Amino acid sequence: MTRIWKPGSTKYSVRTLPREEWAFGDYVLVEVRGSFRGRWVEVPTGRLIAPSEGDLLIGALGSRFATLEITGSWEDVGADGRMELLTGGGVVGRLRSKSTLVRSPVRLSYRGHVVDGARTRSMSDFAVPAGGSVPFRTPVILLTGSSMSAGKTTAAKVVVARLKRAGLSVLGAKLTGAGRYRDILTMRDAGADRIFDFVDAGLPSTHCSRDHYGSAMAPLLSHMAAVPADVAVIEIGASPLEPYNGTTAIEMIRDRVVLHVLCASDPYAVSGALAAYELPPDLVTGTTSNTEAGVQLVSRLTGMRALDIRRTEAFPELDALLDDRLGTVGIRMLEER
Repeated sequence: MTRIWKPGSTKYSVRTLPREEWAFGDYVLVEVRGSFRGRWVEVPTGRLIAPSEGDLLIGALGSRFATLEITGSWEDVGADGRMELLTGGGVVGRLRSKSTLVRSPVRLSYRGHVVDGARTRSMSDFAVPAGGSVPFRTPVILLTGSSMSAGKTTAAKVVVARLKRAGLSVLGAKLTGAGRYRDILTMRDAGADRIFDFVDAGLPSTHCSRDHYGSAMAPLLSHMAAVPADVAVIEIGASPLEPYNGTTAIEMIRDRVVLHVLCASDPYAVSGALAAYELPPDLVTGTTSNTEAGVQLVSRLTGMRALDIRRTEAFPELDALLDDRLGTVGIRMLEER
């Protein structure tokens, strides 16, 4: 969460604040309580380190509502200041529930807020500034999922790589989810010329009100619009139906979508997504396409084509689809910019 923090020469200090003065996105100093084998913390560069008891970390107060891992919120932190690391990227709050399939999160104790004189420092202080309202007109390859861990980030990596191989300039973005740098760095490693995510908008996660999300994202979309890219590969974290403002994000870019890729966890999730999502997918991939059995069941249940785009034998079909959408609708959109 501190990767957008630009402290410069300013000297910051730490001060404990009454619980009623805390707010979403505040930077806080926390201490690791206990030892946690196999748990990792993401530093601002995206590198992972193992936390040790007594380590001091700076994180941001936020919330997470993950269907397959953990849920928790800064709003549940009590007077004792006990909380957990809700994401490896630095979202901190009190644990509400946890899947039995994942390790317990790193336990933390509140040590104080990061302050500059009398001013509490928050992620919003370092968000992309509100400026001119440049309309976002870049053609979009949209990736959604039936849930978290359905294969969206892997699919985004493949799509970015294929677009770069075709000689296009690519913008990569993740507009919803809970803050973690690794996902968006994957797009850069695949060749994306520029990358953005909601952390750049000053949000530790997008589990917040629709109004808060919308006001934070408008400046970010303007910055993305100013990037001279042929195409944007945009991931919606979790699924659009989960409370991360995925539907709101899609509404903001829907008229620029030339291809919608659904990453699904299983064939039945594809069927459910078709019934629940307002924007129908053009291609199904993700873990449901791992085997021939999954591909055939998707076809039988929905009539849709599932394709494991990680496999080299799938590249010609994927390339043809990308060329078709960007060679028709995409070119028209580029001419409108």
